[in-house]
Amino acid sequence: QVQLVESGGGLVQAGGSLRLSCAASGRTFSSLTMGWFRQAPGKEREFVAGISWYGGIARYVDSVKGRFAIFRDNAKNTVYLQMNSLNPEDTAVYYCASETPGRVAVSTDGAAYDSWGQGTQVTVSS
Repeated sequence: QVQLVESGGGLVQAGGSLRLSCAASGRTFSSLTMGWFRQAPGKEREFVAGISWYGGIARYVDSVKGRFAIFRDNAKNTVYLQMNSLNPEDTAVYYCASETPGRVAVSTDGAAYDSWGQGTQVTVSS
């Protein structure tokens, strides 16, 4: 298991930016595929972005392509989600997750991830 702690959420106006961070401990971070998910009130959890262990593969949900960027710093055991051009539809609790070791692809399915952070709230006002 990996311990994951998110930070960086908050309240921002539409059009603004936030950077989320997720600090990991407990397992070799550099070997883990990492993902960001979000859950808005009354909605199912949604994959937002994922990045391979070496950073060479990144995947995004269509609604954030061109606005969000996921990247990692393996020396700091941290994965980031840079969120630009935020809109009210981005309002949700954002969760960091690590994919089960041994998987090859960056999965968009939450069931492929076995460790989750506690979440950080992002609220975008119009």
